[in-house]
Amino acid sequence: MAKPDQTWYAATAVAAPERPALSHNIDVDVCVIGAGLVGLTVAREVARRGWSVAVLDAGKVAGGASGRNGGFVSPGFAERIDAIVERVGLPRAKELWALSEAGVDYIRGVIADTAMPGVELRDGRLSVRRTDDETGLIEHVAMLRVDFDVDVEAWPTDQVREVLRSGHYFQALHFMKAFHIHPLNYALGLAADAEKHGARIFEGTQAIGLDPAGVRKRVQTPHGLVRARHVVLAGSTGIGAVDEQIVTTVLPVSSYVAVTAPLGEKLFDAVRYTGSVADTRRASDYYRIVGDDRLLWGGRITTRTSAPPRLKAQMRRDILKVYPRLGDIEIEYAWVGTMAYAVHKMPQIGELAPGYWLANAFGGHGLNTTAMAGEMIAHAILDGDDRWRLFSSYELVWGGGRFGRAAAQAAYWTMQARDSLQERISRYRDRARRESEARQARWAAEKTARKVEAEARRAAEEAKRIADAEARRLAAEQARRVAAEKARLAKEEVERIRQERVQAAEEARRAEEEAARVAAEQALNDAADAAAALARQIEEHSALTAPTPEPTVTETAPAVEAETPAPAAPPKRARKVRLSKKKKNEVSEETPAT
Repeated sequence: MAKPDQTWYAATAVAAPERPALSHNIDVDVCVIGAGLVGLTVAREVARRGWSVAVLDAGKVAGGASGRNGGFVSPGFAERIDAIVERVGLPRAKELWALSEAGVDYIRGVIADTAMPGVELRDGRLSVRRTDDETGLIEHVAMLRVDFDVDVEAWPTDQVREVLRSGHYFQALHFMKAFHIHPLNYALGLAADAEKHGARIFEGTQAIGLDPAGVRKRVQTPHGLVRARHVVLAGSTGIGAVDEQIVTTVLPVSSYVAVTAPLGEKLFDAVRYTGSVADTRRASDYYRIVGDDRLLWGGRITTRTSAPPRLKAQMRRDILKVYPRLGDIEIEYAWVGTMAYAVHKMPQIGELAPGYWLANAFGGHGLNTTAMAGEMIAHAILDGDDRWRLFSSYELVWGGGRFGRAAAQAAYWTMQARDSLQERISRYRDRARRESEARQARWAAEKTARKVEAEARRAAEEAKRIADAEARRLAAEQARRVAAEKARLAKEEVERIRQERVQAAEEARRAEEEAARVAAEQALNDAADAAAALARQIEEHSALTAPTPEPTVTETAPAVEAETPAPAAPPKRARKVRLSKKKKNEVSEETPAT
């Protein structure tokens, strides 16, 4: 269970030594008032060059906004870049932007050079829009790329919603070289490296008076005096006791931060982007994944510096408004971070008097700008670097006191109401557009379905026609084959009949020849028989007609007449047989001549 007002950063901070309060007078080259990020950066850079430096803080190292912020590191300022161009012109705006990028590079370089533990650097940042303005986004990206040479991408709505599963978001800028860190561990790492090079840090030591006149400035604390050639005022909203005029030029503005209990897989179902995320509203939500499966969420801007009642419930409601799919979530940590804002929303950087330096008002975009300012002031002290003069257009402006805070709160409420109205309009238009697209898609789908159905019907009809034609072709082919087969069979039958007829004719011929032969043989036999019979008849006739020897003649004539026998009956006529010419010749040859 987290202690009330304990931050997740404090619960996960690396080990840090106990640092004593100042209890005696000291003389140093540089005295830094405020052990936040900008003061620690100045101390580190000065100590690395061998200068003596003392850092005073009423609380602990990074006990204010430096150790309680969102942890985003990206180029730019709290003020919009187009407003900066309008105020200082494009050439100076380019130089200011380059300084903000140098602050990003400085942090990355320090983390790498010192092998800083517990920082958990992760790349990428999305600046998402909660209103639909693709044209404005494209123009903004073009300006950043062309005029400022920024490595940035424009993400369309669908790409954004692929990784941030919420209907509240539209287009986004993707800063590939941006990253996020554990800011408290980064601050502790800066302090440790500064002390390694000889810097002395006194916690629980409030500066209660300052005399910036003369060569040796004097800073009074409850239990000791610090004399230094240079004094750097880097105490954010806690410098009222040192310089009341300076403190009236900033407004204390608070933001709330919460960290959930571990969410497991449902977190990655809602947020699939491991970089940092912030929307473009003035009172924006900003968040990132920390501790593997926790969601760190910040938002709500107010001039109230204390935590409101039921802060965890409010933060839980804000998260679920954007990501209702997370369902029942528990908020383990919730805290307030109070920042210093100038009226012009730009850092206050410069030399107030010889050897008296100011680095303040980093609210809304503090990690890269504190690194930028700390390094720049250190080099101004060490080397006479005058790049800080680029911020001279952003002079100290009275913040309005209590009325200024009330006006700022009213302005933020107005902006929230305006942003809320614009969001509702954008979501309504987006919903209407998507419904229209859905209708168009449905109509297109129905049209496509009808077209497909018609094409399918035509294809079916064509297939049926082709099938019918193929069937007719096959039927005709089959009929031709059947007819050919029948013709073949008929031809074979005709041939068979012809062969049978030829065979029958041959058999008839052979039968006729056989009959003729038999008849001829029969005729020959008959002729032979007839010839034999004729020969016998001839012989008999010859025998009958042959002359007999004359007896002794008597003259008794009647007696002879009486003895003459009666003539024999004529022989039967033989059957006439028709013979062929050849047979006739053979018979005639065989028949003897009479």
